[in-house]
Amino acid sequence: MFEHKPRPEWTAVEEYLSDVVVHPDDAVQRAVRSAEDAGMPPIEVTPNAGKLLKLLVAASGARKVLEIGTLAGFSTIWMAQGMPDDGRLVTCEYLQKHADVARANVDAAGVSHKVEIRTGAALDTLAALEAEGAGPFDFVFIDADKENNPQYLEWAVRLGRAGTSIVMDNVVWEGVALDPSLDEVNAPGIIGALRMMGEDSRLDATVIQTVGSKGWDGFALAVVR
Repeated sequence: MFEHKPRPEWTAVEEYLSDVVVHPDDAVQRAVRSAEDAGMPPIEVTPNAGKLLKLLVAASGARKVLEIGTLAGFSTIWMAQGMPDDGRLVTCEYLQKHADVARANVDAAGVSHKVEIRTGAALDTLAALEAEGAGPFDFVFIDADKENNPQYLEWAVRLGRAGTSIVMDNVVWEGVALDPSLDEVNAPGIIGALRMMGEDSRLDATVIQTVGSKGWDGFALAVVR
């Protein structure tokens, strides 16, 4: 697995902000613990990033949300909390084991009535959603295997509408855009998606760099024109 290199002061500030400002509730903290207990990789978004997702969903008035990459349901819960009670969130998870952990966490958080977890290869699930006429989605969060980022971004546009917000996590990845040799597996997908955001006339986008317990990274925010 690619190694991120957090500095102690970055993590300390992140923890301070989480305690003083973010206030993650028991449901999202349970999701982190359950992932650890299940031996899942510690790659969920940080609490401040999860809260940002919740606020972006709420601020955009999103009623239909698509998530690509569920893991233990940490970001799923945050976003579901930002949706109205009759909202619908569809999340795509490749591994059944992860989906089972996420389902338990979503149930415990009291948002299961808003969340549908679909298992299998995300590209297959996304094609199925299009065939079903499941869109348009108002908000899309992409946080899965980086190799397929450009394809996921294309699907986000196809399953969205004018005004759909798209957030893609892990787009700085310790600076691989400057030196792709740092991670020859993930760098091409990360760079390809960034170039698409900058060149595709259907998208208007920006990128924010971040530092914290996950190292030097960042996220992209795009809006479908």
